[in-house]
Amino acid sequence: METLAWIGLTQSLFGTVLVGTKSGAKLPDRILAFWLLLMAIVFLSLGLDLKNNSFTILTSSFLAFNPLLYIYASASTISNFRIRWHHFLHLIPFLFFEIYSHITQTEFLPGSFFTQDSSYSARIVFGIINIVSWFVYTSVALFLIHKHKINLRNELSSIDSSDKLNWLLFISVFYTVYWIILLIVSLTIVSIKSNSNLPMIYSYIVMLVMSFIISYYGVRQKELHKFFWRKKTGERLFENSPEERDKRLFDAELAIKKYLEDEKGFRDPELSLQTLSEKCGFPRYIVTEVLNKTMNTNFFAYINGLRTEESKRFLLSPDNRYSIEAIGNECGFKSKSSFYTFFRKSTGMTPNEFKLSNSNQKEV
Repeated sequence: METLAWIGLTQSLFGTVLVGTKSGAKLPDRILAFWLLLMAIVFLSLGLDLKNNSFTILTSSFLAFNPLLYIYASASTISNFRIRWHHFLHLIPFLFFEIYSHITQTEFLPGSFFTQDSSYSARIVFGIINIVSWFVYTSVALFLIHKHKINLRNELSSIDSSDKLNWLLFISVFYTVYWIILLIVSLTIVSIKSNSNLPMIYSYIVMLVMSFIISYYGVRQKELHKFFWRKKTGERLFENSPEERDKRLFDAELAIKKYLEDEKGFRDPELSLQTLSEKCGFPRYIVTEVLNKTMNTNFFAYINGLRTEESKRFLLSPDNRYSIEAIGNECGFKSKSSFYTFFRKSTGMTPNEFKLSNSNQKEV
């Protein structure tokens, strides 16, 4: 265990430097660097406790890691997110139990967790707060990830792999599975009243794995598109009368179709909702209302549907001299994979199969 502690300390400090000093580091990167630094402190504490034969002193890094996961998810997905003084309040439970446990020398032996002694109440409160903290913060983090995915489709016409938050979803799920297994193991040991240190050993081993994962992906992760814009003060969604509202929506729909369908604005691979709003001369909220309510679609699906239909026209044209990949680029698809994905979803065939199928029909 002592070797594990020093390896974890070294790796976490190394990860802190890598992530915190990477080129173009932003707020989410600094939060990850702080997370890794906190891991380093936890491993250092473990090493010192082992040297002093106080390995079983009640301690919980989870009360710090849980809010850090939530804060990192917020900084990665919410526009204009800033660290404020109140965010540090999330660390109060962690600091309280760290200080309390070391002052009172409260032990945390799973097998004697429910033993009626002077520390019984503290252990019960500690256990409940840990479980509630994990459930609340992880749930909110997963909600932010889900919300981010929805907003990607409402705001962008092309989604880069870095924007999909696969890494953050992975670490959230990994962390959740880690917690559930730890809870099951701990409850099992509590039920059989064993004095095994297996839960703590498991916890530190997985924490070491997490430090490697966070370091690796923290260096690779690019900055994400951020959403959740706030409505400007005094901004009215629509004019007062229903007639004015309907007319505004009708005019906006015409402007949207004119730019996208007549002027083929969908061919711009970087097209976003903000760009469409500027080109049409209508506020974003009206463009969104037209797409979602009037046209029963969303920005992402509508734009890529137009791109797919345009690619079909290219493929069916006898004068077409473009390659399959060039057609995708010409129609606004940012990558070959996204072109094939949408085309297959629309037709059930790849572009090449679609082209060959229609060529065979004409020959017949």
